[in-house]
Amino acid sequence: MSTTASFSNNVRETDKEAREARKPAFETSSAIQTDLQTLRDEFRRLAEQVGEVITAKGSAAWQQARPAVDSVVSDAQKKGREAADAVGEVSDNFVAAIDESIKNRPYTTLAIFAGLGFVLGAMWRR
Repeated sequence: MSTTASFSNNVRETDKEAREARKPAFETSSAIQTDLQTLRDEFRRLAEQVGEVITAKGSAAWQQARPAVDSVVSDAQKKGREAADAVGEVSDNFVAAIDESIKNRPYTTLAIFAGLGFVLGAMWRR
């Protein structure tokens, strides 16, 4: 096998491994987007409920509704923390995949990143 063919095969293998490593990140990213949209919807509903309570019942009703509002806020905070943790996990998985690629095929990985840098640089100029 020639050096060019071997290099080409290494590039294809590394590219395939990188794509496989990104799949969980894309799936998690989609889940994070869904969680963030749910969080936005819950905050919107919370704001509507608070407005209705204050307008309709005044201060006494607010004191009665406050535990429910606190519960919704607590749930929203929990989902926000979960989303942040998921982003961190995706980042860790991506870094681990890159580290693994660098350990197994350092020159191939370097060539891929150099190529990506060239492509991104060319796109940036336009």
